[in-house]
Amino acid sequence: MKKTICVVGLGYIGLPTAVMFSNHGHIVHGVDVNAKAVEKLQNKQLHIEEEGLQERLNKAIDSGNLTVSTTPQKADVFIIAVPSPIKQDKTADLEYVRTATASIVPFVEAGNLVILESTVPPKTVEHVMLPELVKSGLAIGDELFVSHSPERVIPGRVFEELVSNDRIIGGINPKSATMTTELYSSFVKGKMHETDATTAELVKVMENTYRDVNIAFANELAKIAGTIGVNIWEAIKLANYHPRVNIHTPGPGVGGHCIAVDPWFLVELDQKNSQIIHLARSTNDGMPAYTAQLTKDILKAKGIDQPKIAVLGLAFKGNIDDMRESPSIEVIEQLHERNIDYIAFDPHIKENNLEKQTQQLEVALDKADAILILTDHQAFKDLDPTILKDQMNHSIIIDTKNCINRRTWEKAGYEVFVLGDSKN
Repeated sequence: MKKTICVVGLGYIGLPTAVMFSNHGHIVHGVDVNAKAVEKLQNKQLHIEEEGLQERLNKAIDSGNLTVSTTPQKADVFIIAVPSPIKQDKTADLEYVRTATASIVPFVEAGNLVILESTVPPKTVEHVMLPELVKSGLAIGDELFVSHSPERVIPGRVFEELVSNDRIIGGINPKSATMTTELYSSFVKGKMHETDATTAELVKVMENTYRDVNIAFANELAKIAGTIGVNIWEAIKLANYHPRVNIHTPGPGVGGHCIAVDPWFLVELDQKNSQIIHLARSTNDGMPAYTAQLTKDILKAKGIDQPKIAVLGLAFKGNIDDMRESPSIEVIEQLHERNIDYIAFDPHIKENNLEKQTQQLEVALDKADAILILTDHQAFKDLDPTILKDQMNHSIIIDTKNCINRRTWEKAGYEVFVLGDSKN
């Protein structure tokens, strides 16, 4: 069942998807408005980091199955995988989806299938995509088929989960869903669950909102633990031994293109009936300020009134280079508001995006009063505290991810503070 496929959007989801279809025998044309990214891909150079992507990209291009450019072309299937961020007022910005849909209208033909992979508010297919697609002059559902099959993968494990995860297939009609299932069956080994487009849109947003609410619960527990002499990490671990309990872990905030964004879609859709969701979002959005104040309080108690901090971690998640909605950025802003100087370092972020960012760990640590870990990269877990100590003014480390070996650092002479551990 070889198809020609045009993938619009070559970011963290679109590019792996294009490569995966290419490596399973389909002829794929990838499209992105970022000319620099397109040029790099044409030369088999990556603009994003993902385990296993480079070798798969090389295979796709060398086979002739994958081409990339800044403009769409005719195909059997069009897949839209563009960003769906929120605006400053927390409402959905669906202009990327609308523009991407409009860009393929001159190229669609009778019998084509259009699939939206972007995570979007319910009714986006109906209210944003279909009004653009009708401009093709094709009868929607009879000549042009449309579905929503949201991505459900996690950065760092994209290729594994593209294959193994179940997939939600939401068609505007049964034939659209069936065509989509047949397409993804070329590599997906998980089950296909067919439904309508709006239900599929809601399902994906529900999944991420569940996690956001759970994390907010964990963050509230971490604050409570700080007042009663409990290590919340130990308490959560013990609670999760119950067969029907799965409490997530606290942290300095929630980031990424999904969990920090999608719950706002539901708040915008029905503010009256999304009180818990709204509160959870506000709780998690407040964690960077809490983290910055905790840092200030710890250092002030040590008599350090004008501290310099080595901030380790800018990505929103460990072992990736994705800074989208990363709480680290807000933590840094909150540190600045509290007159705390900093230099940031992240081994996965290869270009400086901040005024005070370095590509060298030694520069960040030089004469620092404390280390503040905001991302649980393996590189930070592997740090040798005995080597770092002499570079710093004070031997203090604040771990917001509970990722370092506390005993090792304490044995090296560090005072270790962990978010959610009042036994510090």
